[in-house]
Amino acid sequence: MSAALALAPPLTLEEFLAWEPRQDCQYEWDGVQPVAMVGGTYAHAELANRVYDALRAALRGTPCSVIRTDLRVMTAENSRVRYPDLVVTWSPIHPADRTMPAPVFILEVLSETTGATDRGTKRREYAALPSLARYVMLAQDAPIAVVCDRAGSFEERQEHAALELPEFGLTLPLTDLYEGLLPG
Repeated sequence: MSAALALAPPLTLEEFLAWEPRQDCQYEWDGVQPVAMVGGTYAHAELANRVYDALRAALRGTPCSVIRTDLRVMTAENSRVRYPDLVVTWSPIHPADRTMPAPVFILEVLSETTGATDRGTKRREYAALPSLARYVMLAQDAPIAVVCDRAGSFEERQEHAALELPEFGLTLPLTDLYEGLLPG
């Protein structure tokens, strides 16, 4: 979830990269201004956690890293800074790194305030990353997964379908991911 910054923002990406680590909360850079990342719902956090847990278990013992929200992803030819809900990379990460190198998988959980950006702007930005194999968006209010792959396909999976992540040999039934998170 995000909200535009009301204070005088940094004017360039370089100023943002120097400014952002000193802030009390996390910000993305949309190419023009900082955008504060504000709190989300339990469903939002839990969906990302469930995918994170499944990926960590499936990829244990491999050289990949699965990261939740703390490392930035540079997009749009390194002119924008994003903090996806979950990112996977096969590239080495050093302890002091703040930027995720060569993401192969990105997950965003959609919210009312960020859904349009996640489906539009971020989708285009992530698709331009040469390393990215798959971008997944999960609705938090219905069992829906929107899956975009490197080949350019765009598929929506609903209710009793599964989220298939062939890059990791993993299939996640949507009913399991959403168990206990939806009313009714």
